[in-house]
Amino acid sequence: MKHFRSSLVVTLIGLVIAFYIGGWYILYITALLAVLEISLSFDNAVVNAKVLETMEPKWQQRFITYGIPIAVFGMRFVFPIVIVAVASGMGIIETFNVAVDDPSKYHEVLASVEKLIYAFGSSFLLMVFLDFLFDDDREAKWIHIIEKSKTLDKLNEVNNIELTIALVFGLVLTYLTQDYAIALAYFGGILLHSLISSLDTLMSSNGVRSGIMGFLYLEVLDASFSFDGVIGAFALTSDIFVIMIGLGIGAMFVRSLTLYFVEKKTLSEFRYLEHGASYAILALSLVMYYKIFGHINEVIVGTIGITFIGIATWHSIKEKKLENN
Repeated sequence: MKHFRSSLVVTLIGLVIAFYIGGWYILYITALLAVLEISLSFDNAVVNAKVLETMEPKWQQRFITYGIPIAVFGMRFVFPIVIVAVASGMGIIETFNVAVDDPSKYHEVLASVEKLIYAFGSSFLLMVFLDFLFDDDREAKWIHIIEKSKTLDKLNEVNNIELTIALVFGLVLTYLTQDYAIALAYFGGILLHSLISSLDTLMSSNGVRSGIMGFLYLEVLDASFSFDGVIGAFALTSDIFVIMIGLGIGAMFVRSLTLYFVEKKTLSEFRYLEHGASYAILALSLVMYYKIFGHINEVIVGTIGITFIGIATWHSIKEKKLENN
């Protein structure tokens, strides 16, 4: 329970502020936004825990101390404003004023660059999944038809196969959209992931992940997960403060879940939990890829992620019972 105390305190404060802003209706919308964020980012908590396990304790603490305000205030409030400012050519202050005084215009500009956001997020998350899929050190195999296939073994022998697959997706996307801005955003996501991974390898020692690079990786990963929530939130409200409060509450619970998973060694207890989260990440990546061309309801996206994790958890429990009998 101790891991969730700060989340509960933030939730209580956030809901009180929401009620003050607009009564029971806004309080209800805020609660819905929090649930939306948790459903979209539950798999994020699992992957965060996997990364944190390989970091020094001081950087684990810094992820909480500095990571929470970055996640709540930075990624759910400041970051979208910066994106709109860059895309529209307006200044940061002007964009902020538009967001407060004319939220419909703010949403309109944000929606105009959502394809770029989806392209970037899709490629970054695809690289995260491919790193998992082609990890030679991973002993546990879950979906045997994929993870134990001869095709995967052959592909694993190819140098930089993860990068090759992601680049193929990017070339197809470029051909279909004929839009250089979308292409730049997509390949920018690949470049950033590759850069972080390379620097992390360079700065790591004795199997311990580089603290600063691990922290940066987690924040970019969190940003990739937050894109869908921020854009989808406008379907419920155009008030950026309500959006920040609702998504911020959800982000707090995701961080609390991450700490819980690390301390309780949940990934060791449930051997397929990481697998479920990774396939959920693949699903989110493909959904973002599709959203460049069409629309998928955020509720469906969240349901897919929860389903993968639920099945993986159930299968983990089943396997453990069989081993103990």
